[in-house]
Amino acid sequence: MIVWIVFIAVVIFALILDLGVFNRKPHEIKTKEAAIWTSVWVTCALLFSGVVYLSFENDWIENPTNLTPTNAVLKFVTGYLIELSLSVDNIFIIALIFSSFAIPKKYQHEVLFYGVLGAIVFRAIMIVFGVALITEFSWMIYVFGVFLILTALKLLFSHNEQKDPHDFKIYKWIAKVYPVTTTIEGDKFFVIKNGVKYATPLFVALIIIELTDVFFAIDSIPAILAITADPFIVFTSNILAIMGLRSMYFLVVGMLDKFKYINYSLVVILAFVGVKMIISHHVEIPEWLSLGVIVLSLAGGMLASKLIKDPKIE
Repeated sequence: MIVWIVFIAVVIFALILDLGVFNRKPHEIKTKEAAIWTSVWVTCALLFSGVVYLSFENDWIENPTNLTPTNAVLKFVTGYLIELSLSVDNIFIIALIFSSFAIPKKYQHEVLFYGVLGAIVFRAIMIVFGVALITEFSWMIYVFGVFLILTALKLLFSHNEQKDPHDFKIYKWIAKVYPVTTTIEGDKFFVIKNGVKYATPLFVALIIIELTDVFFAIDSIPAILAITADPFIVFTSNILAIMGLRSMYFLVVGMLDKFKYINYSLVVILAFVGVKMIISHHVEIPEWLSLGVIVLSLAGGMLASKLIKDPKIE
């Protein structure tokens, strides 16, 4: 239990340090700064794999799935890479939301900061229920597996479709509950004008980002549960991936057009983990193979994006 408490305390401290010290004043996150912070978070995740090893080696945490320390580390790294790769699709949506609501770049970090807070809470709840379902009802792994394969097929045939966030039902609902201003009011989420409380575009963007993360979590949580049902590994790999999402967003958002085939990598990853869940009770797929499929899929998507020319440009 002490490892859980320390991990959560460190995450909270890092969030306070982030907004309270390093990003106290709103500013535009440049590529260099985003690259540095992305490297920091990836390094932290890799270093944490050592904590995972020691925790399982010394029985600092419960081990309900009877993992060896080495296997636990492999599952942690694989789960972390799955979460990072699936968050690429999330970045596309976040970029669209910020663009649609004309959110200035210097305020985007703050919106994503509060988005991360909400994502941590929602994902923790979903992980608890997901692990409980698989533990209590082993047949649920087949349901999750089929769901991931269907999600992969949906992504394959609809990855070019983009919907205007102004058409989302939540936007229309917010507009009914609170009047929404059409202009940015600094970094404020609410303003009062003539005695009337208005929600700003920042608040609307935040709510939509929170909800889209919940929808993405419906895909990502089953995906990592295909790797392991150990709650500690599922939770820590998920949270560390989310913590690095903000810096990765500012690093990747400017390069999205250059990696136009990366969605096909996500299709392969989702389909693979879906099949893995379905056959898990009959065939054991080694962790090194899962890790290899994820890395090769991402590398293949990026390589294809570089080598295959867009016929529209020619």
